Amino acid sequence: MRYEHGGKIILVRHGETEANRLRRFAESDEIPLTDTGRVQAHQLALRLAREFRPAVLLSSGFLRARETSEIIARSLNLKTEVIAGIHERDFGCLKGHPYERMGEQMSVDSRYDPFKAWMWTPEGGESQEGVRLRAGSVLDTLRVRYARQHVVVVCHGAVIQAVCAHITGAWNEAYVPPNCGIVVLDHTAQGWGQPVISGEWERT
Repeated sequence: MRYEHGGKIILVRHGETEANRLRRFAESDEIPLTDTGRVQAHQLALRLAREFRPAVLLSSGFLRARETSEIIARSLNLKTEVIAGIHERDFGCLKGHPYERMGEQMSVDSRYDPFKAWMWTPEGGESQEGVRLRAGSVLDTLRVRYARQHVVVVCHGAVIQAVCAHITGAWNEAYVPPNCGIVVLDHTAQGWGQPVISGEWERT
């Protein structure tokens, strides 16, 4: 269902980093965008201007999100506000390792329940459910604060997936967009609409 009289929150995944290119979990919160990531952010800014009416631009505090939002801000003549609670999942002992290492860790961890994978926590890290609790609360607040505006939120893949799970009640990999991909959340004072994957991409 698409709402005509409410607002929109446009969830943006940050541009490409070297860790994304190598398909590894980022080692640091301060990893920058690649040249490709900066181009992606500029192209996304043009798309946002064309398809939406952004009035507010919010960002995770991690460098890759801040750099993406700064590029968008310059194109849209908006000011970026960094907000807490929408930073990337803490992958703990997986930081710096290939994505495949997560499956390996799960397979040997007696705590892992394949029927509740979102509850699994890597050593020293955070579960998907933990991300849902913190990020979902932030988005619920934004829905009320910006009831009739188009708001761009630059964040991270795991955050976008968690927010969509918070809204739909189900975990779905389809809601993890590629770098500078977007998911649109329509809303009214009564609640959220179904998340909409905006555009067609080749999954990376």
